[in-house]
Amino acid sequence: MNPRLDLLHPYPFERLRRLFAGIKPFYSGYEINLGIGEPQHPTPAVITDALQRAMPLLGKYPPTAGTPELRATIAEWLGRRYAVTVEEREVLPVSGSREALYAFAQAVLDPADPGVVLLPNPFYQIYEGAALMVGAEPFYVPTPEGNGYLPDWSAVPEEVWLRVKLVYVCSPGNPTGAVLGLEDWNELFAYADRYGFTIAADECYSEIYNEEPPVGALEAAKAYGRSHERLVVFNSLSKRSSAPGLRSGFVAGDPTILEKFLLYRTYQGCAPSLVVQAASVAAWNDESHVEENRAKYRSKYEATSRFFDYSGFPLSATVPAGGFFYWAKVEDGDDENFAKTLYSAYGLTVLPGTYLGRDAGTGNPGKGYVRIALVPELSACESVFQHIGHLYDEIREGHWPRDPSQ
Repeated sequence: MNPRLDLLHPYPFERLRRLFAGIKPFYSGYEINLGIGEPQHPTPAVITDALQRAMPLLGKYPPTAGTPELRATIAEWLGRRYAVTVEEREVLPVSGSREALYAFAQAVLDPADPGVVLLPNPFYQIYEGAALMVGAEPFYVPTPEGNGYLPDWSAVPEEVWLRVKLVYVCSPGNPTGAVLGLEDWNELFAYADRYGFTIAADECYSEIYNEEPPVGALEAAKAYGRSHERLVVFNSLSKRSSAPGLRSGFVAGDPTILEKFLLYRTYQGCAPSLVVQAASVAAWNDESHVEENRAKYRSKYEATSRFFDYSGFPLSATVPAGGFFYWAKVEDGDDENFAKTLYSAYGLTVLPGTYLGRDAGTGNPGKGYVRIALVPELSACESVFQHIGHLYDEIREGHWPRDPSQ
């Protein structure tokens, strides 16, 4: 067996399963999962109709590079969204961004000298797994509240920068929802120019935002007169189009890197089926369903943000610039106990922030936070916050925990 498998940490949802093992919620009938970031809005008809029309294509193998139509559609979407010019050779369709983010490190890093991979802390766990499995050393860049939950690059020592080969960055961030602005991108570009590493920009939450559309990496590169050299972005239809089961995304950017990445994927990886690619063309060409999707998340934030102002409410948070999470601070600092208490009472699920971070010498930055995914319908999201408030009223009044015999 590959010994590097032993370096991988238990995935957050496995840790959550263990935390809840053997617990039977006291109140039944309230089970709502706000722990996993799986969109639950109905997949739009523009996608399901296209899937039905394309069913005869199941009898054909898909090209690894994707169909010319899909590559052109994605390039055109990037042009509309970010006002950038992207050639078809700078686009590679993939089966969702998750596998591409992992595979990218395996393709671009030299196993004989994989160096250091920077990733934000807390973070999407695939970044760390990708680094560990190629033999690289992860370096966890703090994203402190005082820095707007953005990566604090000044915390990276010079001796580490000299060994950096790849940087994962996520905007809007998971779990924080923080968004990099033009100046933030320019700061990262300056480091990339100085040290020669590749930037892997995860933009999977780019279309879920509350006010202004987030600046993209390619957009920032254009603003500063840069090429796409050593810059690659990842995006998908999972969040944008409420289609996580479609497993459809893309990688775009440096054509030299993508040429090698395509070679890698010829041997490792599976292109989306032609049915999925046809539906993806329809999805990227339609913005009306995205606007409706965005409006639903905005309504959920509007309905739930008021709870943080209530006296005695055990969480504090602000509406993030992007994404569909709350990165909420737990009043007593014990995120695992908060999640366990909430599940024990009502069967409601939130994710302890500890599971999304690593202790890099100054403590786990996720400790004391919970990630709350506003993915169910509005009424369900509001119900969860009402139950949290009610539960902690009971705790303060000494009525919880309840006697199981009651």
